[in-house]
Amino acid sequence: MTVSSRDFVYEKFSDFYSDPSTVIPSPSLLGQRELGFLLFKERIMLRHKVFARISNLKLFLGEAVPSDVYRSCAYYENPAAEMDKKGWLGADLVFDIDADHIPTSCSKIHDEWTCANSECGFSGKGITPETCPICGGRKFDTKTWPCDLCLESAKNETAKLIDMLEKDFGFSAKEMSVFFSGHRGYHVHVENEAVKTLDAMARKEIVDYVFGLGLTISGGTAKGKSRRRGASRDFSLHDFGWNKRLKLGLQNFLLTATKEDLANAGIKGKSAAVLGNKELILKRCVEEGRWGSVKGVGVGTWKKLAEYVKDLESAKIDTVVTTDTHRLIRMNGTLHGKTGLKKVEFPLSNLKDFDPFKEAVAFKEGAVKVFVSDAPEFRLSGNVFGPYKRKTVELPTAAAILLICKGRAEVAS
Repeated sequence: MTVSSRDFVYEKFSDFYSDPSTVIPSPSLLGQRELGFLLFKERIMLRHKVFARISNLKLFLGEAVPSDVYRSCAYYENPAAEMDKKGWLGADLVFDIDADHIPTSCSKIHDEWTCANSECGFSGKGITPETCPICGGRKFDTKTWPCDLCLESAKNETAKLIDMLEKDFGFSAKEMSVFFSGHRGYHVHVENEAVKTLDAMARKEIVDYVFGLGLTISGGTAKGKSRRRGASRDFSLHDFGWNKRLKLGLQNFLLTATKEDLANAGIKGKSAAVLGNKELILKRCVEEGRWGSVKGVGVGTWKKLAEYVKDLESAKIDTVVTTDTHRLIRMNGTLHGKTGLKKVEFPLSNLKDFDPFKEAVAFKEGAVKVFVSDAPEFRLSGNVFGPYKRKTVELPTAAAILLICKGRAEVAS
């Protein structure tokens, strides 16, 4: 980002935080939380800040103009102290669902990564690998993009998570809050006394459940028994928890399964038996629990299908965020430094219809000329822009800021 582009974005962020109409909702027990700020120009993190009132925070934001604003998920006796002296009192249960952790077909189109090792520089498209396939390095320079498909995938994972939290853990809608993160995903916060004092290991157990890790799917051919007679004994699913999720998942999968779908699930030689008896399988096996009642579809087939469906039914979350009892997370109502969009809370019931490219737009007025190096087609505030390749265009402020923050445009001289 050039100096002129950085100054332009800084000025717009300053206008946003200084505007009397800008509302920054206060989290519960604000005075017990640590706040952190990534400073715009210095690019350093300012931590261990405390504000008793949201009005004081708003004044600070107008003066400091950070690119990103964070608050702790934890509650402390003394939030302004160093970590070992804060006096941890508890923490909300927080989940981060990000497109970065979800395989999508679009990532190979608009996401790029380059090994940060100057002697290597190997690059590729799609999800960033854990290690460079050439030099083994673990640091990468990445270039991502928030598209409709990415955010729809993240929304689907969020819906699965919320369903688990409600039906399997028993949290009520009043105890949960859902937010668009301002970038490529969603946050879900749970405020409940029962989870407030859980340590990292207990939260890891919750993460494992959400992922289905450690879930044992019963099955195996019983000695001395025919496969058909033994199958219902060796493979069974009851009607609660993950077993119920697997049963419903199997039903949904089989309803629309193709030969290719079954091959992806590891079912090749038995695909004809499955597809040719689909209705019978759904009725006898899935609905009535007589898993060994259809010839050619035994324990091995059900185990493979259940393992595959488990991955479909699990919710893809960032595990580190949930297990970290001192985590800082983006503050509701503030701007995201990588997009210029707001972190926005909305009712759980509105998840399906929530449109981040309309409801998280902060800048509604003005336009600016920018030189776009490379940008895919994108949608914002009801308008469609691009694609652009080395082109100077005049764009609404929100669209220009998105491109500049994503490193795809500069203010035209």
